[in-house]
Amino acid sequence: MPTQSMRSAMNAPFSLLALPLLVTLLAGCSTPVPQSLPPIMQPKAFAGPAADNAPVWPDPDWWKAFHDEELTRMIADAQVGNRDLAVAAAHVMEAEAQVTVQRSALFPQIGAQANHVNAGCSGQSCLNYANEKAFGLTFNASYELDVWGLAQDNLRAADEQLKSTRFTRQAVALTLAANVADQYLNVLALRQRIAIANQDIAAIISILDLIKLKVKAGSSDHLDLAREQAQMESVEAQLPGLQIQEKRDLYTLAVLLGRPPEGFDVKAQDLSAVESPQVGAGLPSDLLLRRPDVAEAEANLASAHANVDAARAAFLPQIALTGSGGFFSTAIGTLLQGSNFGYAYGANLLQTVFDGGKLAGQKDLADATQQEFVAQYQSAALNAYADVETALIQVANYGNAEDHLRREVEAAREAFEISQLQYRQGATDLLNVLQAQQTLFSAEDQLAQTILASRQAAVHLYQALGGGWVENPEDRTQLVENELAK
Repeated sequence: MPTQSMRSAMNAPFSLLALPLLVTLLAGCSTPVPQSLPPIMQPKAFAGPAADNAPVWPDPDWWKAFHDEELTRMIADAQVGNRDLAVAAAHVMEAEAQVTVQRSALFPQIGAQANHVNAGCSGQSCLNYANEKAFGLTFNASYELDVWGLAQDNLRAADEQLKSTRFTRQAVALTLAANVADQYLNVLALRQRIAIANQDIAAIISILDLIKLKVKAGSSDHLDLAREQAQMESVEAQLPGLQIQEKRDLYTLAVLLGRPPEGFDVKAQDLSAVESPQVGAGLPSDLLLRRPDVAEAEANLASAHANVDAARAAFLPQIALTGSGGFFSTAIGTLLQGSNFGYAYGANLLQTVFDGGKLAGQKDLADATQQEFVAQYQSAALNAYADVETALIQVANYGNAEDHLRREVEAAREAFEISQLQYRQGATDLLNVLQAQQTLFSAEDQLAQTILASRQAAVHLYQALGGGWVENPEDRTQLVENELAK
């Protein structure tokens, strides 16, 4: 009977074998996604100016804050008809199908086959052909044990890619709404600038008629007439360019809505009815949970990390179970009798011994891809912060510029009216009228462009803040410490 020391000696080799086996098993387990945003890349607060009493974070239907029903209808139409959004939706369906493909590796594969052989021979042909009739009905099953988590890692990578495509669709939808708003505002601003130019031309024509009367009466000369005529030609020369831009932006807007340019039009003629909304930014730590493009980069990183786990698991032996069975008979009537049944089952273990560095190369490729997506995630996060800071300063500065230009237009209009009156009374010359007229036209045109910039800055701020979208907590793989701290 073996003694305690003998049993210890006998168990020692098994203990030595169990240790590397345990290490191997642990190596095959899935690992958490590395946290890739160091504190130095996470600002504590936004430096840009914030509007007083503004709501924090936008609503999902943020465009309604402009109080323009036509804009609201167009964004709704774009969400249905835009082709880029349809492409993004198709990518989601492709990713869903890929998840189904990867999930199938977790289940047994079962097949069935029915066959019938009717062979005959005569003479020497019977050396190669049997003279027989046979029927068969067989079933085959195989199942690869996911001992090391390879199939689970591949499924996890596919799941993260599915999340990535869904986030991409959200990012496309957000960009689409912002682009529709931008193009709509562009069209209205160009129409307003065209109307300002036409008003200026009408004022010039009125002055030209007065100059002609003065020339005829001998109180003015042809120099004044030529100066005013040149002024009108200068303004009229600007109209074709503005009209081209207006049509170009109108057609671009039609395409965004999924419509052909033919027959498409916008009812509004200027920016007067488009209000300037107010929205504020919350904490920078929350911003990354509200940007679908950042969530897309986060999911891509998680998918790449799952591929790293899968590449590591591929080094380990693969174990599969197989089995088959069926009925065989020379007559169809006796095929399903128990005496005609046969079966076989077994197990396979496959371990790569030498592959010329293939598995090692795949592991290196997976590691490098993960590093690439770490950098992409960090870049997406930093760009998100920069987008908000830029939009905040744009909203504040363009708002201030709009206030100054409105006062300038009022003063310039008063100066122009006074100069016209004085010119009619002979109290001033035409140069003062021309200068006042040019100042007014330039101020009105600049105001229209600044109102456009101000409204578009609000659009960009809504977009930079994520447009009211929020990532689901169960989808998050980054900033986990921040969530736990809350």
